[in-house]
Amino acid sequence: MADFVDHAHDPEPVVPTRLLAHAINNLSLGIIIFDSRREVVFCNQRYADIYRLSSEQTKPGTGIGQLVEHRRNLSRVRSIPGNDIRERIANAAIAGTTVLELTDGRIISRTVYPMPDGGGMATHEDITDREEMSARLSRQIELGQEHEENLRIANLQFDRAINNMSQGLCFFDAAHRLIVCNDRYLDMYDLQPDRVGPGTPLGEIVDMRFEAGSFPAMTRDEYIEWRTKVAISAEPTDSIVELRNGRTFKIRHRPMPDGGWVATHEDITEQRRSEVKIEYMAHHDALTDLANRVLLNERLEQALNRRIHREQAVAVHHLDLDQFKAVNDTFGHHAGDRLLKTVADRLRALVRDTDTIARMGGDEFVIVQAPIADPAQATALAQRIIDSIGEPFEIDGHQATIGASIGIAVGPGDGLIPDKLLRNADLALYRAKGDGRGIFRFFEPAMDLQMQTRRILEQDMRRALPSGEFELYYQPVVNLASNDISGFEALIRWNHPRQGLVSPANFIPLAEEIGFIVPIGEWVIRQACTTAAAWPEGLRIAVNISAAQFRSPGLMQIIVGALGASGLHPTRLEIEITETVLLHNREAALAILHQLRSLGVRIAMDDFGTGYSSLTYLQCFPFDKIKIDRSFVKNIADNAGSLNIVRAVAALASGMGMTTTAEGVETPEQRDRIASEGCTEMQGFLFSEPLPAGEIERLYLARRAARQASGQIVAA
Repeated sequence: MADFVDHAHDPEPVVPTRLLAHAINNLSLGIIIFDSRREVVFCNQRYADIYRLSSEQTKPGTGIGQLVEHRRNLSRVRSIPGNDIRERIANAAIAGTTVLELTDGRIISRTVYPMPDGGGMATHEDITDREEMSARLSRQIELGQEHEENLRIANLQFDRAINNMSQGLCFFDAAHRLIVCNDRYLDMYDLQPDRVGPGTPLGEIVDMRFEAGSFPAMTRDEYIEWRTKVAISAEPTDSIVELRNGRTFKIRHRPMPDGGWVATHEDITEQRRSEVKIEYMAHHDALTDLANRVLLNERLEQALNRRIHREQAVAVHHLDLDQFKAVNDTFGHHAGDRLLKTVADRLRALVRDTDTIARMGGDEFVIVQAPIADPAQATALAQRIIDSIGEPFEIDGHQATIGASIGIAVGPGDGLIPDKLLRNADLALYRAKGDGRGIFRFFEPAMDLQMQTRRILEQDMRRALPSGEFELYYQPVVNLASNDISGFEALIRWNHPRQGLVSPANFIPLAEEIGFIVPIGEWVIRQACTTAAAWPEGLRIAVNISAAQFRSPGLMQIIVGALGASGLHPTRLEIEITETVLLHNREAALAILHQLRSLGVRIAMDDFGTGYSSLTYLQCFPFDKIKIDRSFVKNIADNAGSLNIVRAVAALASGMGMTTTAEGVETPEQRDRIASEGCTEMQGFLFSEPLPAGEIERLYLARRAARQASGQIVAA
């Protein structure tokens, strides 16, 4: 388009110079001029390029409507409804700027300039880059505002987070100046918020902590020196700090790349107290607050290792309370616990600071006496213990009297390691209890042999029952009025394959100690019922039931089963118990006794008068018989006390409708005395020693049957 012609009302066209035409065609703006008839007068090349139109489509005389239609047909401008075209043609000469968006994404700004003659000129500028830059700028502004808001929120969240931490938090820079700290940090060290802020030097904070008393047991300079070493080490550090105000803090120091550091301060006071308490509980007895086995072993090992002079020694006292169980069962476990606490207090008053007292459980205690220069020191302490424990105790308004037996082992002679010394002290204690209680014994090598013998005996006894080595002997019980046999007491014997006949006194205590008395007792009941079932109807069989058997489940089933299997009538079975059966869980024991009585089984109290509460138990249960212990019968002829006891028991039994059997009658004089005092039966060597079932049948039952057949009653 080198020329353009104005088709307005001028009589002659105006032709610009080529230079002007060249300039117009190279403008960045697209220019179109139209007349009042809305026909193209001129458009430059930039206009055609913007809309990708041909020169034919933009030639002068082309109506604007056609031009718009061309642009729409070529999809240069987004779809325009038909009425919009007419409206745009009608308003083509109205001044204003319109932004068009082309289908290829370009944005065109069109500005209309009206002409005086009713036509107009329009410029079309491609503002795509400018709009994109403006959009990017707007987006950047939005992003900046968004980032600023996010930063504000993050800072707010950070403030909330660090100020709601359970730990104190602080940041310091490389110059040891505070960057930030949370409220918890200020509270932990009693710092004033208005005096601590960003830029506060560490030294000033230290001074403020000194003023507040929230400081460890060191000087200011010592603390600064220590903290500086931690800061410049560039190594993560965890420290436990004990403050003078009693608090304990755990400080976790973590270095920063720029030379500063961040540290968390955690108050672990309660945790440390709990740990100390748990540690204490792990090494001490909960009831008496004495050392337990764990701490005892540690102290004993330390005592053995730190003997300064070779002539120094360590004494181990193994202490057992005598008669404690009776007190515990009589007055209750609460009273027993009170007694143990009082015993612990008395022991504390007898030892030195270098000694250790431990409770081993139950009523057993161990004292490590270290160091000692001579065994005589151990002797003196043991005697003081026996004397002190022997003094009466006042427990809940009741007076209780117990004793103490002590076994002593002295190291290094009796052992170089704790286990050895404790074991040997235990062996010595076993000897002290066997020798009469209330005494002390030193360990001797022979005790070890004795204990080995005891272990062998235990092993042999456990094999004896299934091997059929046990046998029952029977001792006659004689009616004093008729001099006839009224029954027999079953007594166990052990036919050892190597040692021969073993007395019950040698194995029954061991069987009770290890709990083997229960299966032995079951066998005795079954065997005694089976044997007695073959005897004449009028004869009863008496069987001893231990306290351990009464505590074991199934006793009633065992007795009922034995009666059923043997066919023995229940009224011919007599159960003998001692008062110890009623000491432990009396209500349960009485319930069993009443069940046995309901079957017809007779109940006798054995060893009457040797315990603490025999009279009390006579009120609890209507026994059929009282057996007077042989210790009273033995001295009845020459001891007024024994005679009076036998007389009182016989009278008591008669008044309560019970029979009395005197045990251990060995002389005619003893027989006459017990008969004159009102006893109804006797049992002892005067009439017969215990014999096997075969001998009983041969010596007594056969003769008794013959005499009964001939009309005689006496069973000589």
